Amino acid sequence: MMTTRRSFLLGSTCMLAAARAIGSNVPNKSGHKPNVLMLAIDDLNSWVGAMRGHPNTKTPNIDRLAQQATTFTNAHAPAPLCGPSRASIMTGLLPSTTGIYGHIRDNDIRVANAKAAQSTFISEYFKQNGYYTAAVGKIFHYGVADGSFEVFGGRPKGFGPYAPKRMKWDSKGTNTDWGAYPEKDELMPDYESAKWLVKQLQRTHNRPFFLAGGFLRPHVPWTVPQKWFDMHPVEDIELPPYLPNDLDDVPEIAKRISTYKMMPTTDWAIKSGEWKNIVQAYLASISFVDHYVGQVLDALASSEYADNTIVVLWGDHGYAVGEKNRFAKMSLWETSTRTTLIIKPPKSSGRQISNRPVSLVDLYPTLVRMCGLPENPQNEGNDISPLLKEPNAQWEHVALTTFGLNNHAVKDDRFRYIRYEDGSEELYDHRTDPNEWNNLAGNPFYTDIKSALSAHLPKENAKWSPVSEYRSNEYFNALTEKAKQIE
Repeated sequence: MMTTRRSFLLGSTCMLAAARAIGSNVPNKSGHKPNVLMLAIDDLNSWVGAMRGHPNTKTPNIDRLAQQATTFTNAHAPAPLCGPSRASIMTGLLPSTTGIYGHIRDNDIRVANAKAAQSTFISEYFKQNGYYTAAVGKIFHYGVADGSFEVFGGRPKGFGPYAPKRMKWDSKGTNTDWGAYPEKDELMPDYESAKWLVKQLQRTHNRPFFLAGGFLRPHVPWTVPQKWFDMHPVEDIELPPYLPNDLDDVPEIAKRISTYKMMPTTDWAIKSGEWKNIVQAYLASISFVDHYVGQVLDALASSEYADNTIVVLWGDHGYAVGEKNRFAKMSLWETSTRTTLIIKPPKSSGRQISNRPVSLVDLYPTLVRMCGLPENPQNEGNDISPLLKEPNAQWEHVALTTFGLNNHAVKDDRFRYIRYEDGSEELYDHRTDPNEWNNLAGNPFYTDIKSALSAHLPKENAKWSPVSEYRSNEYFNALTEKAKQIE
């Protein structure tokens, strides 16, 4: 852990030196372009108080932000996996355009395919328009791509700290584990990231800034100090809804895509008596990261930038914590695609809730518009800033999620439609079936609804890029190998 702390300290030292060397003739005064503070939280589903995602959630700081912001209760990831989701957010391009369907090294994004090579990362675009750009933690998948930010405070390798030996789940190929560890917060990478962001907000900036902070928890392992577990007594934990035969009516390809043999199943968690412990650990990890988000928000509130900064907080995709017999992301069901999205303008009129379907790929054009920058015509997302003025205004758009080549989910105000690469389908009515237990795709009554939703499927499905891979599932591993052979 000393190495991790040293890497952060070295990153901070380099950041300060670089910051002093960066000058600008553009003043950051009242009335000038707003600053942007973007907070990305790894593997955060909808389990925050503002989203009412779980009754045992305790997230006072994120909820405090929501009191001054618009919370999007129907927000979805462009992909249900960190690498492709973050590549999409940062480029403003869909996975079906770039061929980035699996994990990818940050500097490989630009060589994924021709469309990706022509992209400009959102941070680069803000820099080109006079912004100081800085980041810390997990922004892309591994760190940050070269040149994407002027200053980078570092990201520890992996998702530790790791207990000396496995605490609950000993399976190769996954970080999945849970329990109280380490002894104190100061040993957690997110502690360092929060301190780094606070220092940035305490500096005097002579031009508007685009500041991004990536927090690792609640990504596995679900290990945080004991005090965060104590906030969620295991005897009080309520379990998510679960139907043992839930997957009896889904296509075989759905099971192949969503099955990860190295992850625990809900059946195992019930039999072993661990389900409540897993839920407790996930909630504890969320409460932990909420505290450090709060430190950053407090620093902003006490800074000279409090009244001229946009705050956007998002999780990169959803996460099932027992629903559909799984503890995982990586599916096209609601639990894997739906996430937290909260946007606070510089001047807020108070809490607002939008139920309109939006995607994280919409963040790029939205922030560009909110900051008064020229539109980037390459963006494939939608500007959702009108929903900040009228949260439930008429909205013709849907949220699209892609997982692998030609596997897509379309979510509107009411329905989720899934079509897989072999043509098989799923359809769920969230008005009557919020848990997605009853697949309606074979019911002729819904033919017109399926047709309307399928019109939103991407017209382009780029080949799987050989520099993007995912090996934790046999189905995707085969596709990855095929892409490399074709290349």
